[in-house]
Amino acid sequence: MPQSTQQVAPQHLPSMLHNLELAPFVDPMPLPPVAHPDADGRIHIAMREVQAKLHRDVPPARLWTYKTIGSTDESGLAPLIEARSGHTLQVEWSNQLPTHHFLPIDYSLHGCGRDIPEVRGCVHLHGGRTPSESDGYPEDWYAPGKSRVCTYPLQQEAATLWYHDHAMGLNRLNMYAGLFGMTIVRDETETALGLPSGKYEVPLILFDRNFTADGQLFYPSSPDPDHPWVSEFEGDAILINNKIRPHFEVEPRLYRFRLLNAANSRSFQLSLSGGHKFHQIGSDQGLLSAPLRMTHLLLAPAERADLLIDFSGLSGLSGQKAHLVHGALEILEFRVAGANSSAPAHSIPSALRPIARMPASLATKTRTITLDEAVDHIGNSMQMYLDKKRWHEPATEFPKLGTTEIWEFVNLTADVHPLHLHMVRFQVLDRRLFDVFAYRNNKGLHYLGGALPLEANEMGWKDVVQCPPEIVTRIIVTFDGYPGKYLYHCHILEHEANDMMRPFEVIA
Repeated sequence: MPQSTQQVAPQHLPSMLHNLELAPFVDPMPLPPVAHPDADGRIHIAMREVQAKLHRDVPPARLWTYKTIGSTDESGLAPLIEARSGHTLQVEWSNQLPTHHFLPIDYSLHGCGRDIPEVRGCVHLHGGRTPSESDGYPEDWYAPGKSRVCTYPLQQEAATLWYHDHAMGLNRLNMYAGLFGMTIVRDETETALGLPSGKYEVPLILFDRNFTADGQLFYPSSPDPDHPWVSEFEGDAILINNKIRPHFEVEPRLYRFRLLNAANSRSFQLSLSGGHKFHQIGSDQGLLSAPLRMTHLLLAPAERADLLIDFSGLSGLSGQKAHLVHGALEILEFRVAGANSSAPAHSIPSALRPIARMPASLATKTRTITLDEAVDHIGNSMQMYLDKKRWHEPATEFPKLGTTEIWEFVNLTADVHPLHLHMVRFQVLDRRLFDVFAYRNNKGLHYLGGALPLEANEMGWKDVVQCPPEIVTRIIVTFDGYPGKYLYHCHILEHEANDMMRPFEVIA
């Protein structure tokens, strides 16, 4: 994804920390504390400001994070919520943040006026099949000193979900400050597979950041003080579980890694050093039908991937190393230690769970939605749209509960947009090149060939779909959750904020 052409005015740029000047792999990678529901099925989590050390040679950074009430964890990592499919979970989300934001607010964005609290929070369980009143609607924010109890029925299959801030106009800053965490939903089908568990099942939360020379978060602004929004950017440093390029000790055996891309704008192109192969067993909404043997994985913002990596192939000797690589940069070092002979062995299953592909003929309605961008006279992005509409305009999509629809996204921009629909899961149908010039000149949708082949790891259940430029991307979705108001949006957070986010309402 291209970097923004709206750069920080040079006179305002502070002295910056440069990732490649830091020694890599000097910090052990922390794991998030695990939050289990209490006897009443409830978890109490607060939004708080903390100081966390993100690299051995960098001073502690001010972060905002989620923290279980009473937790003494100092990593700055939000708790990993462990839940069971079909077991209703309640979370009390308490806003205990300061009343002033430490990142640059753009008051010109919709929902970000100076007449409302400067700090606001609102939590969305991404990938959850959740009733509207608990889904984290962007306008349902609350200020410091307030709290809200959300109910998650979790009537869905096992999957790697995540939770994050969704406050209108602010969530790009709130999430950059650190307001996100992982949720794992388990069920009996997954448990029966005997996949690696306990210490051999590891969450990996990937994101990027810019830091000033004194180790503090830096979020870029445009040269326009009245409109400091930037369309997207890529941070200098890559972090995994709140550490810059850490190391992690493994045994020469099979591991399961739950990956989440929590970056604002960056996609990760991942591989293992030495051409080592791995298996993908799951995507956004849970297990695939069978493991996929892979060498590369593209993970767009908000996407998840469930991987199996076998370290026994590294000669089985203590002291061997391997690396997780983004592009050409090694971002995580695996250090192979001695084996624990008492631990049970695991193998890669030949099959995972049946997934019936949904034919287009199941749909009773097709909706065509354009992805649009407004630029200034020199090509700077000024605003993003869905179907040429902004958030505050009335909803135009009213799917009926229980019906199946095709949504086709016509990308008229130069970016890949990861589109996310709340409350539902879907399958990717196809992608096709089209004549953009003809479409822009009101000559209709003319395809330039047949359907492009989907990636094998897109054949399972998804809640984020990558929509490449000059392509029509079609998904098929059944609205079988709950009635009420929801939303769909680009998960490049800068796009979502201005104004690539739209409401939809499920009608009973």
